[in-house]
Amino acid sequence: MAMVFSRLLLFLSPIFILLVAVASTGQPRFIDHVCSNVVGNYSKKSTYEANLNNALSSITSNNDIDYGFYSSSSSGQEPDKVYAIGLCRGDLKKDVCRSCLNDSTVALKELCPNQKEAIGWYDNCSLRFSNTSMFGIETENPNFMDWNSKNVSDINGYGEALKTQLDSMISEAASGGSFKFATRSSVAPDLSKIYVLVQCTPDLSEQECSNCLQMISVQTPLCCTGKDGARYYKPSCNFRYESYPFFDVTAAPRSSRLPLLTPPPIHAAPWSPPLPPVSHLPINGKERNTRTAIIIVVPTVIVMLFAVSIFIILRMRKPKDTFETADEITSVESVQFDFGTIRAATNNFSDANKLGKGGFGAVYRGRLSNGQEIAVKRLSRNSGQGDVEFKNEVLLVAKLQHRNLVRLLGFCLEGNERLLIYEFVPKTSLDHYIFDPMKRADLNWGRRYKIIGGIARGLLYLHEDSRLRIIHRDLKTGNILLDANMNPKISDFGMARLFVLDQTEGSTNRIVGTYGYMAPEYAMFGQFSTKLDVFSFGILILEIISGRKITNFRDVENMEYLLSYAWRNWREGTTSNLIDPTLIKSGPIIEMTRCIHIGLLCVQQNVADRPEMASIVLMLNSDSVALPVPTQPASFMQSNVQSAISLQVLDINCGGITNCEVSISELYPR
Repeated sequence: MAMVFSRLLLFLSPIFILLVAVASTGQPRFIDHVCSNVVGNYSKKSTYEANLNNALSSITSNNDIDYGFYSSSSSGQEPDKVYAIGLCRGDLKKDVCRSCLNDSTVALKELCPNQKEAIGWYDNCSLRFSNTSMFGIETENPNFMDWNSKNVSDINGYGEALKTQLDSMISEAASGGSFKFATRSSVAPDLSKIYVLVQCTPDLSEQECSNCLQMISVQTPLCCTGKDGARYYKPSCNFRYESYPFFDVTAAPRSSRLPLLTPPPIHAAPWSPPLPPVSHLPINGKERNTRTAIIIVVPTVIVMLFAVSIFIILRMRKPKDTFETADEITSVESVQFDFGTIRAATNNFSDANKLGKGGFGAVYRGRLSNGQEIAVKRLSRNSGQGDVEFKNEVLLVAKLQHRNLVRLLGFCLEGNERLLIYEFVPKTSLDHYIFDPMKRADLNWGRRYKIIGGIARGLLYLHEDSRLRIIHRDLKTGNILLDANMNPKISDFGMARLFVLDQTEGSTNRIVGTYGYMAPEYAMFGQFSTKLDVFSFGILILEIISGRKITNFRDVENMEYLLSYAWRNWREGTTSNLIDPTLIKSGPIIEMTRCIHIGLLCVQQNVADRPEMASIVLMLNSDSVALPVPTQPASFMQSNVQSAISLQVLDINCGGITNCEVSISELYPR
């Protein structure tokens, strides 16, 4: 063992010295950055590059630093004109702000050497440039969220105190005129301190700033409940809270602009514990960069050396049942079940324990020896996926943790048997209630509204807040399970399409999903994006409110299906015709009508017109958010020609829409 360590250190010593030398002269690292390929790239020594250099230079050389906000645009004509925005944290002195922006202009160009659009975030500032105007426009994406790994002792109390504090600061920042920035500190129920900061770019209107921060307020609890620190950055606004003072707590009320009394603390890395206060003497830019680089690199390299050493030692002693996932070494033992254990838990997969059957295979109820109830999905045996790929995909999906997702506990792989083991959800699926004339009475408006909101939050997690960025592709009432308290849990997301982190759309030759819930651009052409799930969610809203199934709804008198029926009644002002009669006295009609409005926004023909799930969650949680007027929904279901095309693409042989509900769920590496 000693020989392994000595050889390892001898080998890595030159690397250690080189890293320190390079880091001491290099630029600080962004907390996060995004290089967009949506608007295209530019060539070296092109007009666009010259305009970009001019715009960035204008930001860093501008002496008129009002409220830490800089905006500039290059001369010239579209599409080579460049727009840039720099924003510093509101409590910084001018020299600290300018130094941060200087670092940003160098680092962002190096990280995104050819992209026409990019954004980068530091602790103290952010920089953004594009070939389209950004001034005075609220922008939600791209965004960045991160949180401290440490948990607080009183999760509920801390969360309520933080939410109250954040919501009370939104109007303060939004109404700040040319200085849309607010900070506050308070004592949490566990007697710890909470330090909160919110900020918008000053070019936004009061309403735009409020909308941006309200969106953050809605989304933050989905990831960061119980954490003692988190941050959420959007292009137009940002929010951060910590258990230690990371901003100047001595500054006066944030409605007025005051200089920073002491330099901001320097942290070793994002989310590290607070360091002792630095000297109050001025630090020039070069000294600061060198000092910060050493603070960051030296501990990082030491940790890296230790980790590499442990890795090599473990590899030398690596057991056969351990393999690599995409980003770490993970033990299979924690999520892999023995086939005999599952067979005993399900009474040898008896018919008495069968919960249902679909295109993927059958689902069985089971009970482990420790009393835990499980749901076992026995996949069809014709899957062509390899063992390693199957394990890796299951391990990735097992990392998803959200209250509105059915939790995947593990898997079993033996011979041709492929089993997925989920938590057991007792109330079965939503379709068993919503479409049953007797059981639907159990779902009053309060419960249905709660179900709609829970599904929306689960999808938002899959699309934006999980590590994997997942498109479900088979969202329907049969894949929404209900727990003992009738809370919704999305299931079958393990069969979904995994996106790389910066991917926004794609196409496929393998169509999976259920006819009637699929957006036309996907069913006919294989084009998919998060808007595919948005379309399915819109169908769910209409089904939940009407109590009628889209694949068998038919107005005999007018030869209409659910989408066209909803659209016609919306245009004629008779939306109440769509509402399930059992709901009329169980809740406010105006709230049901608003949900129908949101559902119609989700199923619009034009993909770009459909809202993102983040916007939908905000619409559902705030009556003050104005809803745009919906355009005509996608109507491919009502065209015999288009229906035929869709069926050919899906390779489904069925006798008509009313009898055709085929779910294709296949576990392939995608």
